[in-house]
Amino acid sequence: MPGCDESPGHNGAFGPPGAVEITSPEGILPSDGPGRPFVEVMNVSLAFGAVEAVRRVSFSVGAGTVFGLVGSDGAGKSTLLRMIATMIRPASGSVLINGLDVVSRKEQVKALIGYMPQRFGLYQDLTVEENIDFFTNIFGIRGAERKRRKERYLGFSNLLPFLDRQAGNLSGGMKQKLGLACVLVHEPRLLILDEPTNGVDPVSRQEFWGILGQMRRDGMTIIVSTAYLDEGEKCDALGLMHRAALLQVGTPAQIRSGFATLEDAIIARIQAVDEELTHDTFKR
Repeated sequence: MPGCDESPGHNGAFGPPGAVEITSPEGILPSDGPGRPFVEVMNVSLAFGAVEAVRRVSFSVGAGTVFGLVGSDGAGKSTLLRMIATMIRPASGSVLINGLDVVSRKEQVKALIGYMPQRFGLYQDLTVEENIDFFTNIFGIRGAERKRRKERYLGFSNLLPFLDRQAGNLSGGMKQKLGLACVLVHEPRLLILDEPTNGVDPVSRQEFWGILGQMRRDGMTIIVSTAYLDEGEKCDALGLMHRAALLQVGTPAQIRSGFATLEDAIIARIQAVDEELTHDTFKR
């Protein structure tokens, strides 16, 4: 299993400093890295009736970096990811992936992305091999290339010894790794993951992030939401969401600055903007 490549001096991120667009809710700031961002989210909003789900969110993600979304439950993270993944149309604002608008160029964008929602649709009564064969069939992958991709993505997921096991009989961590392998078979350039390790045991979480580390080193751009702040530390940049708004974007070190832990920093940032939480001690 590939391990996470946490190079010294970069706060646990996968890649080198300067590779990520550091942005704020007010706008997109200049990048130290070359070229345009691979993902640009510009003033995006969406409401479901009277409920505001995402409010004027802007940020950008450099190619080949890992961008994490963290924040309170119901903050709008899943809705935002679904808009980036072309699943929901923004009410206002725009999202560009590799310069392509996700609404007007939807079919071209879909070819660039792999999206794994919180409940990924594995077929529980099919085996590991049958599940991945189903997805290679969907994407028209045949012959030697089909064999290569199956061996690659099941191989570094440590699933090759379990080809004949039904998906319903896999552990939670193995199901998530199989889901990721199925998403990766068409080799997308952008991977979008919605809390992929929620409820998964610590060892499987580490293995899952080992896979993401390998994808990152191979040049893939990754956007992931997570409830685990140790995973947030592994990202090149983080976006903190609360009540439909993006409160802060920066490297984990920037967000953590002045606090003992990332958790303390996030709690303080949310309390500072939410009067209802001013006297909440966040007892754990």
